[in-house]
Amino acid sequence: MELIIQILTFVLIISILVILHEFGHYLPAKWFKTRVEKFYLFFDWKFSLFKKQIGETEWGIGWLPLGGYVKISGMIDESMDTEQMSKDPEPWEFRSKPAWQRLIIMMGGVTVNFLLAWLIYAALLFSNGDTYIPADSLKYGILVDSVGQKLGLQTGDKILAIDGEKSVKFSDAAKDILFGDEITVDRDGRKVTIKIADEGKKDFLANKGANFLSYRMRPIVEKTQPNSGAEKAGIQSGDLIKSVNGKEVTYYSDFIAIMQGFDPHETINLEVERNGSIKRINLKLSDEKKAGIYPSVADLRVTDRYGLFAAIPAGFSKTIKVLTDQVRQFKIIFNRTTEGYKQVKGPIGIVEMMPTAWDWDFFWGFLAYFSIWLAFVNLLPIPALDGGHVMFLLYEIISGRPPSEKVLERGQIVGFVIVMGLMAVVFGNDIWNILKKFIN
Repeated sequence: MELIIQILTFVLIISILVILHEFGHYLPAKWFKTRVEKFYLFFDWKFSLFKKQIGETEWGIGWLPLGGYVKISGMIDESMDTEQMSKDPEPWEFRSKPAWQRLIIMMGGVTVNFLLAWLIYAALLFSNGDTYIPADSLKYGILVDSVGQKLGLQTGDKILAIDGEKSVKFSDAAKDILFGDEITVDRDGRKVTIKIADEGKKDFLANKGANFLSYRMRPIVEKTQPNSGAEKAGIQSGDLIKSVNGKEVTYYSDFIAIMQGFDPHETINLEVERNGSIKRINLKLSDEKKAGIYPSVADLRVTDRYGLFAAIPAGFSKTIKVLTDQVRQFKIIFNRTTEGYKQVKGPIGIVEMMPTAWDWDFFWGFLAYFSIWLAFVNLLPIPALDGGHVMFLLYEIISGRPPSEKVLERGQIVGFVIVMGLMAVVFGNDIWNILKKFIN
């Protein structure tokens, strides 16, 4: 059931984005009286799952869930319909329209994707606010593992800036470090600037960033896991853990470290502070040596609230930030040292990122993020993508003459090969990551 929810979440997100993206092409095409022959969700190579002719357009659903398309008359696209192109242009064909109209038609998809992300982010900020843990004012400093240490960080550091820019949100800090060149921290009252080595980034990516950067927190209980040793022992929300079997606990990470030394089903003695008094509690561990305690970060979180008119520009700023981060990631993807290309995820890997239970906050957030990603990828100047068509149209507008149909046809072929090669890489990464789980 969990896998079904993950797949349905991903398919629904992709379907919404593809349909809206293609409507971004369809609507200006119709506005400029250009014939649209097909409008498809997913690709219908050889056959379709559903199709219906409405007016001059065939609406359908293909069987290959790798995107979708609109087929516009008189346009050299992935269908490579050269027979139509050999005839004289008709007034309702794409090639008969002025270059500026064709440019608007081709930019329609990415424009819709960008506006959708902006709308979602603005709506989320207006309804939920922006809750985060500040990176530059952590009360107890950061917590790092061996990967974080290899990057030059130490537990207890307080992040001040990354590449000279103040780091506001802790949730952005790991990503900013990955994309950055240097980080400035407060270390025991001293300002220290650390060069971020590519070798450390490689380890970060190889370990998928697991816990390389976290934050120290007080050992305050937020809640207990149902049917866990903590619940059965009477641990309550708000309890402050003072010691475990006589060993003092200052931070929650101390509690975790001490727990590693026990055996499954062992009974331990906790001292907790509750309402100003100390209580001693015996707690039996589970098979995994876990107590079933979730820590509280309430004293670290802050929430920024936005009214309607403030949420709109804030949503725009967040959209631009996400887009900028996606551009910056190419710095590590194509870096031979970091080998970031090995971590690029395809559909299989993305499905694994989906929550196993329905989560509306995740759904809307990921829909906005993926909408920006779809806009960015489609704007790449690769023939067969929207950006390739835009590139040729800009050439026509600047030079005053269009590229020849032969150039456009060859460009489509080259672009198709590039796109298929990239898809082979991401699918290969997905399959290899699955195989590694069985090998290890």
